[in-house]
Amino acid sequence: MQNVLIDLHRLGGNKFNGLYHYCFQLGRQLASLKQEDLALSFYVPGNRDGIFGKNVEYIIQKSRDKYYRFGTRRFSAWHIATTLSWYRPFNPKTRIVYTIHDLNFIHEEEYSLRSKKKYLGLIQQRVNRADHLTYISKFAHHQAGEYLDLGNKPHTIIYNGGNIPPPGPYTVPGYRPAQPFLFTIGQLHARKNFHVLPALLANNDLELVIAGLNDFPYTQKVLEAAKKWKVEERVKLVGPVTDEKKYWYYQHCLAFVFPSLGEGFGLPVLEAMHFGKPVFLSSSTSLPEVGGGASYYFNGFEPEAMQAVFEKGMSDFNSHDRVALIKQQAASFSWEKAAREYLDVYRQVLVNR
Repeated sequence: MQNVLIDLHRLGGNKFNGLYHYCFQLGRQLASLKQEDLALSFYVPGNRDGIFGKNVEYIIQKSRDKYYRFGTRRFSAWHIATTLSWYRPFNPKTRIVYTIHDLNFIHEEEYSLRSKKKYLGLIQQRVNRADHLTYISKFAHHQAGEYLDLGNKPHTIIYNGGNIPPPGPYTVPGYRPAQPFLFTIGQLHARKNFHVLPALLANNDLELVIAGLNDFPYTQKVLEAAKKWKVEERVKLVGPVTDEKKYWYYQHCLAFVFPSLGEGFGLPVLEAMHFGKPVFLSSSTSLPEVGGGASYYFNGFEPEAMQAVFEKGMSDFNSHDRVALIKQQAASFSWEKAAREYLDVYRQVLVNR
């Protein structure tokens, strides 16, 4: 039996972040799949010891590990599961699987040019050391090829699964719209492109609920757009919400809107589709891979064009039985399938060891 370490140190970060959900869901699935040939160990922060149950080996993350970690020799393979990680094995014989989610920080206003260069350099080091690269979408692979030297490294595209909510009823959030509303969720960074959404409230009585951390400079741009369209009283920034309250918003919204310009995958899209909701997405980045033919797309962000797409999409959704198609698309993404595909990659790199 060969030992494999999976680096899930991002479990110590913001629980409202997509990387946290990725690490949690992938780790939970891997821990549940019994292997005859692989012994899996999970590298987690100390406050997440036991997160996948008692019958799992945990390696506790320590900050000094970025400089040196004793005992890496016993691992035949090491999975760096998130794009930005300072941690790696110090045994040169350990095979590395490296997952690249996206390089969207390159387009973030919040990052300085110096920081962007620093992070790209770190990622390139990981690419150079890796024996196999995995990407969470075709877009992520294409984007990596634009900014990194990938050489002829073998690679696999492994899509994330969808987070399946438990049956309701769900906890009612602190802000409960009194009229039909559109919903979106995400940290208010510029790449989320949320400032284009207030235009959808023109000439109707809809509200827009935006959940997610909003203590960023970009938040002001969203508020200014709401004021421009004279809908500031109908644009509600509710801040981060628990899963239960998030599910309530998905369940009760009229539609889910996600015009993001920087998504390696887009987990909220699948969450909304699980509830059979019509979803309106940007046609860029990875979102068409996730939404498939069951979603409606903004090909541009001119207000009139967006309003036309929304009106036509809602008319189509209300005139035809689209719920089953939408739920079927969401169900085609599975964390169990993703976990098994990662296990296959681990075995591939170990065969070539």
